[in-house]
Amino acid sequence: MADLTQLQTEIVRALGTDGIQFVIAKGELSVLVPRTRIADVLQILRDDTAIAMNQLMDICGVDYPERPERFEVVYNLLSLKYNWRVRVKVQTDEATPVPSVVGVYSVAGWFERECWDLLGVAFSGNPDLRRILTDYGFEGHPLRKDFPLSGFVEVRYDDEQKRVVYEPVKLMQDFRAFDFLSPWEGMTDVNVRLPGDEKAGVKS
Repeated sequence: MADLTQLQTEIVRALGTDGIQFVIAKGELSVLVPRTRIADVLQILRDDTAIAMNQLMDICGVDYPERPERFEVVYNLLSLKYNWRVRVKVQTDEATPVPSVVGVYSVAGWFERECWDLLGVAFSGNPDLRRILTDYGFEGHPLRKDFPLSGFVEVRYDDEQKRVVYEPVKLMQDFRAFDFLSPWEGMTDVNVRLPGDEKAGVKS
């Protein structure tokens, strides 16, 4: 926790506190910054020698449909020099793009494409914002919480037909029926002998 407090102090020194919120929870530091400042903020965190967040590990998103700005875009940063991690967040809605950070971390290109593909968060300034995980003709964004579980098609290669085929998406509901009952909790008859019980009374 001391390291995170020190890291927060350094980030406050570098960025100030105008429009920036800090949260330390469960051993992690999160920094919520204004969307328009994201590229600037990441560049400062990368270049400031006392912070040195020189690696962008991941960009991901979280969907909160009940909020006016339903998406949180999360940038996970790592300092190899200090072994510090920080989570930088911005908020946006379906219509407002987030500035691309490809100019700060070149690896961000594919991360932003994935976030666009699965959540529909647009990134202005990304040089190649195309789908990356779903099919070319896919409609919608499958990680949104309001994405329907039926009515879509999936693509696969059929070895018998020797071609790509499109089929309706089939989500087996059996996979959603979870039984959390432990086998030990299920034992109600204590007189039932299980294999191996015969060894319990044997003394060597």
